[in-house]
Amino acid sequence: MNAALDHAQTRTWRRFSPRQRLARFTIYFVIVAAIVASARSVEVIPEFLYDAPEQVRDLLQRMWPIAWSHYPGGVHDALMETLHIATLGTILAIAMALPIGLAAAHNVVPSRTINYLAKLVLVASRSVNSLVWALLFVAVFGPGALAGTLAIAFRSIGFVGKLVGEALEEADRGTIEALEATGASWSAQLAWGYWPQVQPAFWSVALFRWDINVRESAVLGLVGAGGIGMALDTALNLFQWNRVAMVLFSIFAVVVVAEIVVTQIRDRIL
Repeated sequence: MNAALDHAQTRTWRRFSPRQRLARFTIYFVIVAAIVASARSVEVIPEFLYDAPEQVRDLLQRMWPIAWSHYPGGVHDALMETLHIATLGTILAIAMALPIGLAAAHNVVPSRTINYLAKLVLVASRSVNSLVWALLFVAVFGPGALAGTLAIAFRSIGFVGKLVGEALEEADRGTIEALEATGASWSAQLAWGYWPQVQPAFWSVALFRWDINVRESAVLGLVGAGGIGMALDTALNLFQWNRVAMVLFSIFAVVVVAEIVVTQIRDRIL
């Protein structure tokens, strides 16, 4: 009896079991190994790091003073085109993503084959960067805002469709079962059962995606897809650093204003 009590008193509490400690060690080891392998493959040149502060200082000096007079003739129209690309691309993405999101939700479309095909489309959309989409559409339609709009739209399908599909799958079944008991059609179940539940999530996703698209569309012009990125690319190629500063300041201001607008709209409708 005393031996058992002594054994119980000498036992020490450990937060993790041996299996959990082994799993944590394995994860840490893999992370460290990945960092080491990445650092070796990147081949950072130390000489470039040593004079980086001096190069940054020199670049900022070239950008000052900002060419404010360049805005009316060289920035404004391109900036408005960027907003148009982001807005139209978001609307087009929502129109294409909603049916795919419905098809991806198993409780709405109870077919595993259709669900997997819809999810495949969503994954394919998210796996390709917007700049790559822009390059593809520039090759098809030529440089301009059309290529940028389609790039934004096809990039956004995966984001919007995935989140809308997940919101549909998380909808409460009580309302849906009540509609089914009354003999409501599938479209009526969508309109009166699912939509009221996913409406806040839908508007949140749509506004958030538009905010993201404003940022992404600002750089599409670097590959010829229209917008303010083309003005930035032109200024960079001509080494007109004070105009580069004007373009960068305009992008920053638009992003800040877009963030404020999205926040205000969310507070009013959600």
